[in-house]
Amino acid sequence: MKSKRGERLSSEYQKAVYDVIFHQLKDKTDGVRGLVSVTKADVAPDLKSAKIYISILGKNAEEEAATFATICEHAGFIRHELAQVMRMRTVPELHFLRDGTMEYGEKIDRIIKGLHEGEDPRQ
Repeated sequence: MKSKRGERLSSEYQKAVYDVIFHQLKDKTDGVRGLVSVTKADVAPDLKSAKIYISILGKNAEEEAATFATICEHAGFIRHELAQVMRMRTVPELHFLRDGTMEYGEKIDRIIKGLHEGEDPRQ
């Protein structure tokens, strides 16, 4: 179970990482395309590392993969920008993970829509 401080820090990191990606990283590189969302941040209790869950909706799978790769390549830049914003002694090392909940939700919506239209939803 997370402490109140851990939950608060995770929430703050989630917002701050999104701001850095949306404002600074998009200006720095043109590799960030599509709709990028930071769905969750999980900061370790010792504040040495953080798992950042990213969900990307792009035109196609290649664009989504390229955007995720760009974000992973610029993890050091994002960490540096976080150090400028967050008033903490150390900024955790960032580990980015793909969050597939948006894609999963879209798949479920297609299945439900297919059931209502009377077609086979598993295609």
